[in-house]
Amino acid sequence: MFRDPGCGCCHQWADHVRGQMQAEVQTREDVPMAQVKAQMGVPGDLVSCHTMEADGYVIEGHVPASDIARLLRERPEGVRGLAVAGMPLGSPGMEMGGRSQPYQVIAFGDFGQRVFASYE
Repeated sequence: MFRDPGCGCCHQWADHVRGQMQAEVQTREDVPMAQVKAQMGVPGDLVSCHTMEADGYVIEGHVPASDIARLLRERPEGVRGLAVAGMPLGSPGMEMGGRSQPYQVIAFGDFGQRVFASYE
C-alpha cells in the first residue's frame, strides 16, 4: 500500500484488510502519491488517499475487503482495479462515530468504469 505519510486513515484501512482477509499489507511512503496513481493508471475522478497493488490489481482508496476478495475470486475480464473515490464516512478506515454516507466501489479498466458494489 502506497500512502502519504501525513494521512492517518490509511493505517486503519490496512488493519481492516489484514483482519478481514488475513493478508499481509506492506506500507510504502517513499514515492509521491501522484506518481503512484499515474503509474498504476488510477482514473483522475476515482482518486483517494492510498493506492494498493493486490495480485496484479489496483485498489484505490477505502475499498471494503469483501470487494477485494470478490475481485480476486471472480477476476472479471478487463478489470484493472477497484476504487472508492474520496474518503466517504463509514467506509473501512473512515468509521467516525456511526456516521456514514453512501458510496460506490467502481471497477475500472479499458472498458471505462462500472459500479462493482454500492453501500448505503
